[in-house]
Amino acid sequence: MKKKVAIIGSSGAIGNAVAEILLDDDDEIETIYKFSRNDPKENSDRVKNLFLDIEDEESIKNCIKNLPEDIKFDLIFVATGILHNNNDIFPEKSIKDINQSKLEKVLLVNTIGPTLVGKYFIPHLRKDSKSIFAFLSARVGSISDNKLGGWYSYRASKTALNQIIKNFSIEVRRSNPNAIFIGLQPGTVKSFLSKPFEKNVRSENLFTPEYSASKMLEVIDNLNLEDTGKVYAWDGEEIQP
Repeated sequence: MKKKVAIIGSSGAIGNAVAEILLDDDDEIETIYKFSRNDPKENSDRVKNLFLDIEDEESIKNCIKNLPEDIKFDLIFVATGILHNNNDIFPEKSIKDINQSKLEKVLLVNTIGPTLVGKYFIPHLRKDSKSIFAFLSARVGSISDNKLGGWYSYRASKTALNQIIKNFSIEVRRSNPNAIFIGLQPGTVKSFLSKPFEKNVRSENLFTPEYSASKMLEVIDNLNLEDTGKVYAWDGEEIQP
């Protein structure tokens, strides 16, 4: 049976790379539904483009209404996120940099939005075979790995997301034991999100979106049911809470 895939944040570097890699797999993938805030592009037999604003619950809810009522996804990949906006939002270096509106914005995009995507998309996970709900997370969301401090908003938003992923895995296991929920750390990817920090990264540790996406898809392909609720790095290493 060919698979159906949903990618939320498909216009971003990683989301787009995931879509392109999967589209090359004619034998496995039937249809990819691409969701983003960009104006929807023209659809094809294998690609369906829909508008979704990760910051707006009504937008997420309306997306579901525009899907076939009985659709079931084998993979749902949430590739949205914010670290900075190249304007007024940047990772905080100290306590004095914490700002309420900026903190709320980062939590909205990185935690609340993906949580609401889960709320509305979980009923559309396939039940009769293994299905995967993957969220972009980050190593800095690990409390035990935090040795440097700083980055208050981003760290907190990813830590909270990881807890949401764990909660999803526990509750949904009762109604859909074939569903796997995971967080994925993509590494440092050459993209808008990491651009201000690239100079601090060794060239061998700065990945193209295509490389990062391919490695995360390898992790997804090798998941077992007991992996649900965990967070994995791009190389398959489990990231501890």
